[in-house]
Amino acid sequence: MTMAQRMIGVILALMALAGVASAASARPVLLISIDGLGPGDVSDAQARGLKVPNLRRFLSEGSYADGVTGILPTVTYPSHTTLITGAAPARHGIVNNLTFDPTQINREGWYWYASDIKVPTLWDAAHAAHLSTGNVHWPVSVGARSIDWNLPQIWMTGHPDDAKLLAAVATPGLLSALEATEGPYAAGIDDSIDSDETRARFAVRLIALHRPDFLTVYLTGLDTMQHHAGPDTPEAHAVLERLDALVGKLVAAEQAAHRDAAIAVVSDHGFAPVTRALNLWRAFIDDGLVKGADAGPLHGGWQITGWDAVPWISGGSIAVVLARPDDAALKQRVSDLLARLQRDPVNGIASIITRNDIARDGGNPQADFYLNLADGVMAMPWRGPALPVVVDPAPYRGMHGYFPADPRMRSTFLLMGAGVPKGHDLGMVDMRAIAPTLAGILGVRLAGAEVPAISISPRK
Repeated sequence: MTMAQRMIGVILALMALAGVASAASARPVLLISIDGLGPGDVSDAQARGLKVPNLRRFLSEGSYADGVTGILPTVTYPSHTTLITGAAPARHGIVNNLTFDPTQINREGWYWYASDIKVPTLWDAAHAAHLSTGNVHWPVSVGARSIDWNLPQIWMTGHPDDAKLLAAVATPGLLSALEATEGPYAAGIDDSIDSDETRARFAVRLIALHRPDFLTVYLTGLDTMQHHAGPDTPEAHAVLERLDALVGKLVAAEQAAHRDAAIAVVSDHGFAPVTRALNLWRAFIDDGLVKGADAGPLHGGWQITGWDAVPWISGGSIAVVLARPDDAALKQRVSDLLARLQRDPVNGIASIITRNDIARDGGNPQADFYLNLADGVMAMPWRGPALPVVVDPAPYRGMHGYFPADPRMRSTFLLMGAGVPKGHDLGMVDMRAIAPTLAGILGVRLAGAEVPAISISPRK
């Protein structure tokens, strides 16, 4: 054997040992998302009068971020896809909650389908490494072939037929098997705390039956209550305390199934109070950028028949899409209109960025303009042409979706389990770093993550 051959043999042996060490240190992961959970809801719980012992346990028994800086826009579906891929919306493809629908014919259809995700997910990475995977209600999971036991989030209208739709897109036989012991599953359109309690019960049962190596669970009730009652209100606190009990049950179930598991609690965004809404649709109709006609009561009263530019609403911000992005005159016309609207403080436009800055921030590549709204102002969804440009009061009392630099939009990352340092402050975290961090714990490689994993080891 030559020296070169011996050296190659040594290198291969070292690589094999490294692989064994990596596999030996790999651990199961339970990923729980609490929509709208701000870092202060846990760190400042006592000052806020919150009793959340299961979430507070992560601060003393695990590692935690002071806050998580999110993506553009700070809304649920893009954020959850970043949490599962480590990429920003411009690359992973889920650029909003609702799909682009300039004529409003999709009945507010959401980005339900995993096929719209353009980069690998943690489910994909785990499946490729021959780990078992599960999901309860995580966004953008319909048709995810790398999920072994999948109860995806989807709904149409809230009609009872929605249950048949879910059964059709879930893992065959899974829903009926779980309902045999747990009773009826929650309706997809129902995002209340009562439905969270049902879904958490199903997740606990799924853990006991199948012991997935990687499981995602999504809980929605806090977001719902903060929209309707406002953030940091007694109503929101009551929901969060019920969610805390669910976290305790999920942690106990995971630790019973996997003594070496790591458990992460994340959220997608923070929250801000709102009092009025900007109806950019009305302004675009008045300017002739959106055209329509009376379609009669059977068709919603008014139908969009043509458009040159449309708003794509994202909570506290608005993307503006041009029908002809290369049309310089159209772009200038829209720019002039937005500038006029911004000059009137009643409209509540804090800032406007254009295509280069949108790309820099990893936002929607279809947008030529992106508006960030002022404190107390949200974007009015499409409700036909009847409403004025400024709607006061707003239809909600709390909102998110503002640009990620807003400290109120910071979200949560908590981590606990075998090998996780106790009482360790991770500082501020980039949301894109969470997925590669969890991939490292799972012992898998996540291609497509845009930033390195978080260093969990305490600094010396």
